[in-house]
Amino acid sequence: MALGIKQKKVVLKNSYNVQTLFEAIKDHEFTPGKPMLVDHAFTKVICFPEVDRQNQVQLVPGGFKGEGPKWTVMKAEAIGKENVMKNIAMGALTNGWANLGSLGGKNCKLCEQQVDEVAAELEAMGI
Repeated sequence: MALGIKQKKVVLKNSYNVQTLFEAIKDHEFTPGKPMLVDHAFTKVICFPEVDRQNQVQLVPGGFKGEGPKWTVMKAEAIGKENVMKNIAMGALTNGWANLGSLGGKNCKLCEQQVDEVAAELEAMGI
């Protein structure tokens, strides 16, 4: 982990796209909570309940095609229209100082732990 970035690669036993992976895991209770399928820009992202507006575990395809057995579990800013707008506004009002919470602190550390836990739980599911 460096400068608020945390990613963990996982290789699943089967090939999935975002929708089919969500269907396979939607009823599983992960450490950070139940997964959600959220619209983000022009795509859908599997994410978990955010720790705060700057720290959320997300699950994204590892390949360019948007599907396959390789996935990335990562720590990122919370997605969704409300969170994105809050992050933009707070960053603009404070000259970027309000976004430093993603670089360190207890919520950052908690989200980093959740990345490791979600990756381990995905691999243990054997999907």
